[in-house]
Amino acid sequence: MMWGCVTDFFTYETTKSVVVKSWSVGIINRVVQLVIISYFVGWVFIHEKAYQVTENSVESSVMTKVKGFGYQNNYVMDVADYVIPQQGAAIFCILTKVIITENQFQGTCPEYSNKYRCDQDKDCLQHIGNILSNGVITGVCLNSTIGNETVGRCESEGWCPAENDNVEVKPMLNVINFTIFIKNSVRFPLFDVTRGNFLSTMSRDEIRKCNYHPVDSPFCPIFNVGDILNYTNQDLETLANKGGEIGINVQWKCNLDYDIENCVPRYSFTRLDKPFEKNAISNGYNFRFAKYYMTENGTEFRTLHKAYAIRFDVMVTGKAGKFDTIPTLINLVAAFTSVGLGTVLCDLILLNCLKGAEQYKAKKFEEVSDAQIEASLAHSPVSQLSLKGGIKSSYDSGAISLATSDQAM
Repeated sequence: MMWGCVTDFFTYETTKSVVVKSWSVGIINRVVQLVIISYFVGWVFIHEKAYQVTENSVESSVMTKVKGFGYQNNYVMDVADYVIPQQGAAIFCILTKVIITENQFQGTCPEYSNKYRCDQDKDCLQHIGNILSNGVITGVCLNSTIGNETVGRCESEGWCPAENDNVEVKPMLNVINFTIFIKNSVRFPLFDVTRGNFLSTMSRDEIRKCNYHPVDSPFCPIFNVGDILNYTNQDLETLANKGGEIGINVQWKCNLDYDIENCVPRYSFTRLDKPFEKNAISNGYNFRFAKYYMTENGTEFRTLHKAYAIRFDVMVTGKAGKFDTIPTLINLVAAFTSVGLGTVLCDLILLNCLKGAEQYKAKKFEEVSDAQIEASLAHSPVSQLSLKGGIKSSYDSGAISLATSDQAM
């Protein structure tokens, strides 16, 4: 048994060519090969450009400027009033509604919300440690006059008077006429290629006068806010009243096998906080900021702003590719190797499905030992093959030809 294992280990296998003349198997073989070749030519090489070396990491710089005037709380608002931050970053906010609480000093005062209504001090104990109040709840119930009514409210320590963010304020709808100027430069380090989003053929006056349109002016770097809201199917009044987040995607997809001037950006727009658009708890976008002042006697006070804003995120993505021999050779080898799948499929059909499968197995798999070789050498060279009718032998190629029923005369 041990000797049998040793002899089985020291064996050699070589390919034996069997030509099967069958219309059905031949058609299946060629169709499978055609599908594989079409896949590699059409999808892998033409669509995916597998012959190129690619780079997806792009170095990017974004600068923005907003232009326009609007009205808020009976004031004319310019960019210094409604754009935060003012430095022209890739992420910026345009304020559309602001609730102002003026002259807040450090001290104690009653909370404003009905949530903190009380009749005696013990009613306020449950709110101690609450982080949603305007200050630190002290546990004291104070009488507070709201309108013509005197009610009890829990006392808080902090900036007073407490903010009332339930007041009705008209949003700044003039934002629809504002424009956003985007200046973007990208670099692909692997190829040492740097590009900007201004076409070299556009003059200074053309850039100043143009307005982005996906068909008529797809490379203009100036975008109208109203157009962006239309591209994202947003209602102006709802967005200005509640706030929201809009994404501006600058996509660079460059084929460096062509002229570098063809490496240009494509713009797209989306509502980034759309999953929370109908959320009853936290829909829209708002934040608070304060401006601080000092009285003549040195007491600090502030004006609190609760701002609702449209936040714009300018996101840059990029991909560049260029011909290289290594990925080309790798994918060519993969293509030629995959063509052999047709042979595997046809072998499965021949060995398991068609008539004459046993005959095919007998001719495809043959075991030859040293004893058989020595015996065949002692006789005529022709006697080593015993062929049945319908089987032809070619001594020049070492191939055996089988004729199946659909090829029989």
